[in-house]
Amino acid sequence: MPRFGAGFARFIPMIGYHHVLMLIIAVVIILLSLLLAGCSSSSPQIPTIFLISMYYEHYDPVFDLAQVQPKTVSAVANIVQGAQLEVRVGYFGICVQPDGGSYICNNNATALAEILTIDQDPLNLVWVASTFKDAVVFPYLIIIAVILAFFCFIVLATFPGWHEETDPSGSEVEVKPFPSRPVSQVALALIFVAAVFVLVSVLWQHTASVGASTIAQDLGNGSVKSGVGTSAMVLGWFGFALMVIVTIGLLVMILNLRLLRQLTDDEP
Repeated sequence: MPRFGAGFARFIPMIGYHHVLMLIIAVVIILLSLLLAGCSSSSPQIPTIFLISMYYEHYDPVFDLAQVQPKTVSAVANIVQGAQLEVRVGYFGICVQPDGGSYICNNNATALAEILTIDQDPLNLVWVASTFKDAVVFPYLIIIAVILAFFCFIVLATFPGWHEETDPSGSEVEVKPFPSRPVSQVALALIFVAAVFVLVSVLWQHTASVGASTIAQDLGNGSVKSGVGTSAMVLGWFGFALMVIVTIGLLVMILNLRLLRQLTDDEP
């Protein structure tokens, strides 16, 4: 154990500033990949990552003077009867839970509809979920952001590390050159654009999910409930926050290196 501690202590000084940024980018890529993978398979925990869920449940309906036909509530309740189906929507898949058991996930809504009976989905929630996924959900900005973040990771990996050089007195010393300014600026540009794409996508995801959830529940007033996936929101916003941290970190590094070069007369 002491030998391991000594080896780890010698390893810590070799960790550079860019290594920390690379670690954060790796976490971002994992988080966004999990977000995209939500509801794409029946694997454990994957169905828990969803944008919106809709399920049949009888509850006290909301009545309002703006409702032209309040009796619709009774008609919908008679159609739903004892249905217990829950439908969850992800970026690339839909999951259904017909009777409170395990989730069945597929990217093809028709395949899911074929395994259900009329009594299980009397209001066609699977079709509604499919329409939301195909017409509203847009995952490609996040995919582009993941690719840009990966390229930024590769660029940061090219930053120089510690190596030994011989000083004028003949002694070997460990030195670490400054990273190239153009390379640093490329990394900053990549992660900045990726952060913008994630921001737009997460805002789109959040707004669309909340709006669709509200409309679905209002239309099924008293018989259908809907909600927004907390896990998906956390993954999206946390991924964006980490990208902002990396962007600020790279910007601070570039400004500090510029100041150091000016102080050492390496540039005018």
